[in-house]
Amino acid sequence: MLIVTPCLGEILKERGITQTQLSQMSGVPQGSISRFDKNTRHEDAHLFAISRVLNVSIEELFTLREAE
Repeated sequence: MLIVTPCLGEILKERGITQTQLSQMSGVPQGSISRFDKNTRHEDAHLFAISRVLNVSIEELFTLREAE
């Protein structure tokens, strides 16, 4: 089984981008960005908007690993 863990916070930290800046750049509400790494479900439009602004694939917004 595959375990999927969101990692948007890490990406933002590496790039020196705040959640507010990402919200303004992507049009995704700041509250949704704030909850991104805590949620298990993500709105499709938000995934595409965030991935485009950060120039990463949707898959790169998550850490994937096999369950042991």
